[in-house]
Amino acid sequence: MKYATSLIFVLVALSLSTVSAAGVAVVVHPSNSAAMDLGQVADLFLGKSSHFPDGSVAVPVDQSDDSSVKPDFYSQAAGKDLSQLSAYWSRLIFTGKGKPPKSVYDDFEVIDLISTNPNMIGYIDSAEVTDSVKVILTLD
Repeated sequence: MKYATSLIFVLVALSLSTVSAAGVAVVVHPSNSAAMDLGQVADLFLGKSSHFPDGSVAVPVDQSDDSSVKPDFYSQAAGKDLSQLSAYWSRLIFTGKGKPPKSVYDDFEVIDLISTNPNMIGYIDSAEVTDSVKVILTLD
């Protein structure tokens, strides 16, 4: 009985660790030489900046609210949950001071867009990274 209880405890601990092991990868086109910190990435996705550090135009690609990585990305990058993010963009849109980034459905659409456009930046589940994009930042 003691062995079975210990085994169950170990299995539960392992399953919890694998659920939280995946992170969020901020990705750009492989030819993009951008090196960015978390604050610079957040500024792009919150409309506070529109350029990469080298001065080239940056086009952020967001994910839909149904995405499993969007809440993690905005929580870690901007300190906002999805309702705070929605309120943030509503204020900016209402006052004419900004519009949110283009939104796509999932990681695969982000990869597809970024792999063909050196000016785009997006975020995906780190487990979905392919050779067609380059990771510039990882959020755990």
